[in-house]
Amino acid sequence: MALHAVSAKSIDDVYTLPLSEEELPKYRMPVGTSDPRAVYAMIHSELKLDGNSAQNLATFCTTWSDEEVHRLMDENLDKNMIDKDEYPQTAEIESRCVHILADLWNSPSERTTMGCSTTGSSEAAMLGGLALKWRWRQRRQKEGKPTDRPNIVAGPVQVCWEKFARYFDVELRQVPLEEGATGLRAHQLRAYVDENTIGVVAILGVTFTCDYEPVAEIARELDAIQADTGLDIPIHVDAASGGFIAPFVQPDLVWDFRIDRVASVNASGHKYGLSPLGVGWVVWRDAGALPEELIFKVDYLGGNMPTFALNFSRPGGEIIAQYYNFLRLGREGYRKVQQACMDTARYLAGRIADMGPFELLYDGTAALPAISYTLKDAAQGFTLYDLTEILRVRGWQVPAYPLPPRRQETVIQRVLVRHGIGRDEIALLADDIERSIERLRNGTPSGAERKAFHHS
Repeated sequence: MALHAVSAKSIDDVYTLPLSEEELPKYRMPVGTSDPRAVYAMIHSELKLDGNSAQNLATFCTTWSDEEVHRLMDENLDKNMIDKDEYPQTAEIESRCVHILADLWNSPSERTTMGCSTTGSSEAAMLGGLALKWRWRQRRQKEGKPTDRPNIVAGPVQVCWEKFARYFDVELRQVPLEEGATGLRAHQLRAYVDENTIGVVAILGVTFTCDYEPVAEIARELDAIQADTGLDIPIHVDAASGGFIAPFVQPDLVWDFRIDRVASVNASGHKYGLSPLGVGWVVWRDAGALPEELIFKVDYLGGNMPTFALNFSRPGGEIIAQYYNFLRLGREGYRKVQQACMDTARYLAGRIADMGPFELLYDGTAALPAISYTLKDAAQGFTLYDLTEILRVRGWQVPAYPLPPRRQETVIQRVLVRHGIGRDEIALLADDIERSIERLRNGTPSGAERKAFHHS
């Protein structure tokens, strides 16, 4: 009979290894090495304390991906997107994605348009804002006018625009919400724009309410303002979420480069673009909309490469995954996915409306696949903050927050329906909301009324 040598390491249980029998280091790197199985198991166990991303209905971001996406991400883990000379095919795939998006958003010159990938829609929005500022400044300099007081006008925007204004020394003129409104309205603009306005930001998918702002109406109002005052003010469309919704389920909605005044559009590939976290996109109407001074030529990576970004090194896998989704789904596939999400959002809107205490602000019918709602009155015996907390017991993350000024007295909840969140899951959420309302109205049961655990 053959003899076999047995390695002690191969039979040690992972939870009997030294690292498994102590608290993990928190402030200082350990002196020695550890068994990779134990390191993996300990970190894996800690991460179980995170919430289930599929139940995070507060996030716009992708939480489900095809197995093929996981494989592509793994295979391209080492590729740096900035190294276009070293990874020319990844750079080619980025270029293809830009042209596909230019076509999707009806660019008048989709084959020669300017655009780039970013780490997300926030960086993409800031790049769009920088281009607006540079174009405004160039024009003012040619006219011999001062350039020290630029402003940008927007309604209730995501925090990235506040960051842009502060980081790049631009006054953010935030137009307050009107009563009953879910975003910026065109007739409000005249009181906020002037000769120092670098542009107006229109939101296709307002973070707070999930509704679209009326881009075409905003453009018409700016046309009228130009006719009256001579001010020629461009629009940047922050389509972080709606840029991957409207072309597929609201194709007749005019919001993109079909409007002459739209200079640039940003979107998030890792939101309704269905790609993993870490990719955004910005596309300009034409080359003239992106000032040459903002483009850097990098010659120490093996070639002379143009770059326009706030970040430098970043992974290429997410861009490859975006291209995979474009090929895998095509327009019809994206339409089916987003329409299924829209239908599920409308189903939830119906359930919420039937429960009684809620008033829908956005019912999921004409913008993002999402809903937002508030309490009809304050005499319900509970607040939406209470409901948020009790839903967490079941793992649901449903945010409650006040609307922006001047509607900050209105507290709302928002539910986002994404790819990978099916009708059954949303039905379970609705059931849990109904049970939570009943519990909140009836108060906490006494000790005698509580059901205790018992062994069968």
